[in-house]
Amino acid sequence: MTGIVGAFVEAWAELRIHKTRVLLSLIGVAVAVAALTSVVGLGAITQQATTENYERQSGRPATLIVSAYDPVTGAAPPAAAFSAAFTEVTDRYSVSWTTRSTYTQVFVDFVDGLTPVDTTVVDVDYGTMHRVQLSQGSWFADGDEERLAPALVVNETVWKRLGSPDLRTHPTVTVQGAGNVTAVIVGVTPDLPYNQDYPTMYMLYDSYMAIATPQQVQSIYPQYEAWVPVGISDDLTALIQRDIAGALGDDLQVSVSRQDYLVYQGEDPLLPIKLLVGGVSILVLLLGALGLVNISLVTVRQRIREIGIRRSFGATAGRVFFAVMMESVVAAAAAGVVGVFIAVVVVKNPAVINFIAAGITDVPAFPIEAALLGLGAATFVGALAGLLPALVAVRVKVIDAIRY
Repeated sequence: MTGIVGAFVEAWAELRIHKTRVLLSLIGVAVAVAALTSVVGLGAITQQATTENYERQSGRPATLIVSAYDPVTGAAPPAAAFSAAFTEVTDRYSVSWTTRSTYTQVFVDFVDGLTPVDTTVVDVDYGTMHRVQLSQGSWFADGDEERLAPALVVNETVWKRLGSPDLRTHPTVTVQGAGNVTAVIVGVTPDLPYNQDYPTMYMLYDSYMAIATPQQVQSIYPQYEAWVPVGISDDLTALIQRDIAGALGDDLQVSVSRQDYLVYQGEDPLLPIKLLVGGVSILVLLLGALGLVNISLVTVRQRIREIGIRRSFGATAGRVFFAVMMESVVAAAAAGVVGVFIAVVVVKNPAVINFIAAGITDVPAFPIEAALLGLGAATFVGALAGLLPALVAVRVKVIDAIRY
C-alpha cells in the first residue's frame, strides 16, 4: 500500500513539474469526457421528457383499457352496470388508480357568445395517470364532483378568452347542459403545440352527468382505465377480464388490454443520436490520448538520466514502469474530474433543461453512471497513453542512462 501511495504522490509531483506540457495535452481529454458524460446526462433528461409525453397520451405503464360489447348486435352494456362491475373488480384486486374518460362538447358562454369547447370528461385519477400538465392552478381533488358549481380545468385559450383572471378569485363561467350552470375554473393547462388557439377543457365525469341533458347522458359511453404494476399486469389482465365478464353475463364480450407506450416502444428512440455523439466523443478521447502519449514520451526522454540513477540505486523495472504509467493515469483522471464537473454544470443548467425538455415534470438527477463512465473513460485513456512511455522507460539501460 505504501508503494502505491508513493507512486501516486510521485506521479502528481512530476505532473506539477511538467504542468504546462501536460495541461495542453489534457484539454482534449477533459473536453471529450465532458461531451461523453453530457451525452449520457442529457440523454436521461430527454428520455424522461419523451416518456412523460408518451404517458400523457396513453397513460403510465401499465395502463389497462377495459371495454365490453355484444358480439351479435355490437351494442355496449348499460353504463351503470359496467361502471359498477368495473369498480367492484378493481376494488377486489386493490387497484388504486382508475378513471373513466370520454370526449364531448360543452357550450361555454363567452363575451362574444356561446362557443362549443372540446371537453375531456374524466375522474380525479386521470390527472396522475396521464401526467396532465398545469401552467397554473391545480388539478381536481377528491370531492370536487359533489360541488354545486362544477370544477373545470381549461386550457390557456379558454383562460385568455375569459380575460386571464386570477385563479385565486375563483373565476366562473357559464356552461350549458340541462340548463345554464355556473362552473368554477380551478386550473389551466398549456395549449398544445399542434392545437394552438383551440378551446379545450377537462370536467369531472360525475359533474358532467349531473348537468347533462337526457340525450347527452345516453350518448356518453366512457373508456375505463386502470393503472396497475407492470410486473403483474398480465395476471391482472386475465383476472379483470374474467371477473367483469362474469358480472356482466356470458352474452357480452369483455376485452382488457394494455395501451401504454411500453407495449409498442420496443427500443430507445434516442439510440441513434446517443451513438453518434458518443462516437464523436470517443474519437476526441483518442485524439487526446495521442497528445498525452507524445507529451509522455518527450518527458520520459528528458528523464532518462533520472531513471538510470533510480535503477542504479535498486529501483526495479516494475517500479519504474508503474511510476511512469501512473503519471498518465493521474493526469487523465484529473482531466476526467474536470470534464465531469463541466458536464454536471451543463446538464443541470435550467436553460439547457428547458431547451431540450420544456415542460418536463420529474427532472431526473444527474446519473451516477454518467459520472462513472466519464471517469472510467479518462482513466482508461490515461493507462493507454502511459503504456508506451512506460515500456520505453523500462528498456533504458542503466549505464547508458547515467552517461546521457
